[in-house]
Amino acid sequence: MIEEEDLCARANELGSRLKQRLEAIRATAPEIIDIRGPGFMVAVEFANPATHEPDAGFTGRVRLEAQKRGLILLTCGVYGNVVRFLAPITIPDAHFAEAMDILEASVAAARSA
Repeated sequence: MIEEEDLCARANELGSRLKQRLEAIRATAPEIIDIRGPGFMVAVEFANPATHEPDAGFTGRVRLEAQKRGLILLTCGVYGNVVRFLAPITIPDAHFAEAMDILEASVAAARSA
């Protein structure tokens, strides 16, 4: 099934699209200090742009804003300032695009809170 549906290539494609979208969001959100991970297992780390200290409060606001909009995000990391993305690689493109739109709106809302 993995070979038949070319799921490894799909994971790499989705991971690339996710990282590109996060980089685009980073252009307006200096709280994003790192985007990392192999394939479609990606994490984004948030910190205070002035001090570069981990910002669990901002990360929590992003998570709550996303939840209000119907997207469940999980925070993790030693300081609670990381969001890890672990969506199934079979996610339909339309659902992925919707999730990215919600994420972008949630980061923007967290910045204005």
